[in-house]
Amino acid sequence: MTPTTPEIEAEMEKAGRARLAGNEGRARVCARRAAGRAARAYLTSHGVILRDSSAYTALQVLADFPALAPDLRIAALHLTTRLAPDFTLPVDADLISDARKLIGGLD
Repeated sequence: MTPTTPEIEAEMEKAGRARLAGNEGRARVCARRAAGRAARAYLTSHGVILRDSSAYTALQVLADFPALAPDLRIAALHLTTRLAPDFTLPVDADLISDARKLIGGLD
């Protein structure tokens, strides 16, 4: 179990504010950062040692974690999807929603 922390909640709040302000790029960054914190805590609680502290790495490792539910795996994969050259997501996904799902599912 990974409890939601004030840092995770703050990042999700920033993501929502960024989206409302029309800054979808910042919203994606904040959502990834929040989900990455939750992923790192979850993995650490399961004895996984990460090679670096980036949210992206934590989400990549989580996406390959054998015990992860399929819907959470998809959310983690969406959160690690690289942007297209025009700075859009090449998949139809809402990263704030995916981050919420992942954080709640790891909780």
